[in-house]
Amino acid sequence: MEYQAIALTETDGGVWELALTHPPANALNKQMAFELRHAASQLATNPAVRAVVLYGEGKVFFGGGDLVEMSEGGDQTPANLHEMTIDFHGALSRFSRMNAPVIGAITGTAGGAGMSLTAAMDLVHAGESAKFTMAYTAAGLTPDGTSTFFLSRVIGLRRATELVLTNRVLSAAEALDWGLINAVHPDDEVLSNARALAAKLAKGPSNAFGGAKRLLIAGANSSLGEAMENESFEIANQARHAEGIEGIDAFLNKRRPEFP
Repeated sequence: MEYQAIALTETDGGVWELALTHPPANALNKQMAFELRHAASQLATNPAVRAVVLYGEGKVFFGGGDLVEMSEGGDQTPANLHEMTIDFHGALSRFSRMNAPVIGAITGTAGGAGMSLTAAMDLVHAGESAKFTMAYTAAGLTPDGTSTFFLSRVIGLRRATELVLTNRVLSAAEALDWGLINAVHPDDEVLSNARALAAKLAKGPSNAFGGAKRLLIAGANSSLGEAMENESFEIANQARHAEGIEGIDAFLNKRRPEFP
């Protein structure tokens, strides 16, 4: 597939990179949402994908929804938004369910859908000048992009409510303090650090990573008993997987594991 608003690239060692390439603001429109869902489906079903680095080209990481497209849609805007959010949510669902960790490398502004994507990724590194804002209610809109699920779980309900209602802009340092992101780097070192982390994770137990991701998401919305049962089944299955067999043997023999 020829992409217009994103670029999907395979690098070495099972690391893939997904770049948002819709200048000037990498705004989310129907075309970008469709491409993101298509790319996420390709990544989620390819066993050679062991880690993903996601970043935005230009001065804005991801500037939220394309308000021009919404305005020009007229009576079709509600239907257009249904299609766009179904595709965007489909992409995020696949990122969360697939084995490969998704690592965000954020420089510039993450607003609206960009903030939602930030909360939904597995790990996030940001530049010192990065800024984060929900922005939805500033345009008279309500949140999407799974932010009503992930954001409050990442930073807490009170803080999530504050960001949604006031559209407060967080600096990179504040986002780190609130737990929205994992690390802050000089702007010109964000991508290299994210790539280094992806390369490290790509050598790890991919199937175990996927199981852990799915357990964490399920555990955030399940009873204690359900969480315990999910954990029992997952670790029992993983113990007889090639990764588990190799990992246990390596630990007992005091050597570095070589995961298949």
